[in-house]
Amino acid sequence: MSKRVLTTESGAPVADNQNSATAGVGGPILLQDQHLLEKLARFNRERIPERVVHARGSGAYGHFEVTDDVSAFTSADFLSEVGKKTELFLRFSTVADSLGGADAVRDPRGFALKFYTEEGNYDLVGNNTPVFFIKDPIKFPDFIHSQKRDPFTGKQEADNVWDFWAHAPEATHQVTWLMGDRGIPASYRHMNGYGSHTYQWTNAQGEAFFVKYHFKTNQGIRSLSADQAAELVGKDGNSHQTDLLQSIERGVYPSWTLYVQLMPAAEAADYRFNPFDLTKVWPHSDYPLQRVGRLVLDRNPDNVFAEVEQAAFSPNNFVPGIGPSPDKMLQGRLFAYADAHRYRLGVNHTLLPVNAPKATVANNYGRDGLMAANAQGRGAKNYEPNSFGGPVETGLPLAAPLAIHGYTGTHEAPAHTKDDDFFQAGELYRLMSEEEKQRLVANIAGGLSQVSRDDIIEKNIAHFAAADADYGKRVEEAVRALRD
Repeated sequence: MSKRVLTTESGAPVADNQNSATAGVGGPILLQDQHLLEKLARFNRERIPERVVHARGSGAYGHFEVTDDVSAFTSADFLSEVGKKTELFLRFSTVADSLGGADAVRDPRGFALKFYTEEGNYDLVGNNTPVFFIKDPIKFPDFIHSQKRDPFTGKQEADNVWDFWAHAPEATHQVTWLMGDRGIPASYRHMNGYGSHTYQWTNAQGEAFFVKYHFKTNQGIRSLSADQAAELVGKDGNSHQTDLLQSIERGVYPSWTLYVQLMPAAEAADYRFNPFDLTKVWPHSDYPLQRVGRLVLDRNPDNVFAEVEQAAFSPNNFVPGIGPSPDKMLQGRLFAYADAHRYRLGVNHTLLPVNAPKATVANNYGRDGLMAANAQGRGAKNYEPNSFGGPVETGLPLAAPLAIHGYTGTHEAPAHTKDDDFFQAGELYRLMSEEEKQRLVANIAGGLSQVSRDDIIEKNIAHFAAADADYGKRVEEAVRALRD
């Protein structure tokens, strides 16, 4: 069997890939050596800017199968009948560290899904926690700056981390999650995923429901202690990537069962707390989990850079029957995610195979731009409406309209009967066993005791005490013991 010929990027055959062209045997390299220049120039441009957050990630392909009828709540076609399967791509990630960071660290995990539906791609961008640190996107850049490497020391600083949390009482709930037993998952397979935000479902009759997504791992929850994680990082900084890759390669396909909580839209205004607040969960006693289907990962990417690093998710990618809610953090992300991809990957990132629709075809008038590959053929028009058979609008909204009232301006969240920042953190603490409480307090104290200013420590302790008096007392005693 004859070997394929190595060529330059323009297709010309390469005579020698081991020696650069020189002026004589020992002379300097010639500028005319096209193959050398092309290789070096491409090498210099192999990397792209890493994600500002969620830089360190892993991913896999799979499918979602509907197991329970939810057609009464949404007209989304991929959820329309029991047994229907939809191809998908799932990217896991850590949040704060860079692309070269370790997997087994105490950090939330991204859980980003791209469903390749027959009505277009549907992106669901969530985490492995049902809540988040803040509830308004205007705080997001400041929050991330506080968690990233300090500009002077070049490393994450306890002063910055805990100072931000001291000034963000709404973070107490998520801090309790993060510092608890689930703060370091044993692997991506052994953690839950959540849509975290509140979304809207609309059924065929136009009735609207607000929805929260819960992906429950079928492998069971497994987490690591701080000591176990440190040992694992020392052995394999890519431990979660290794586990996911090897599991799928040997045919042990990880899976999750999707459940949803559904709130009739009319109930939102009078609910006892703001149902669109990302720092809070909906109690299951009010809105029980309803099973929807099963997610399975069964194929690894062929090229991590092309398919994981270049995967682009945007919560603004909806399909008919699914839309946004007034969740302020979600509203901010509707812009921020897609804008980040246009910066990192270019305006034509949706043409990349991992991001392009698979079960349908994208028909629009987007043209040109860097790396354009969507030539429409001779005479194709790039404006709408036109008289030449171009794609046309449907006139059908994706989701039910939201009623809006009031004046423009900056506002606090709408008043509800129980909207403080601490009660759910206290409820979570009181659900824990004695051993879980001890580990939680030790994890918090380990970080908080490194803070240089007493007032920052005191503000954080006050938050934990506001959630639960015993919680605050234990943290205070543990921090004092470490600082004495």
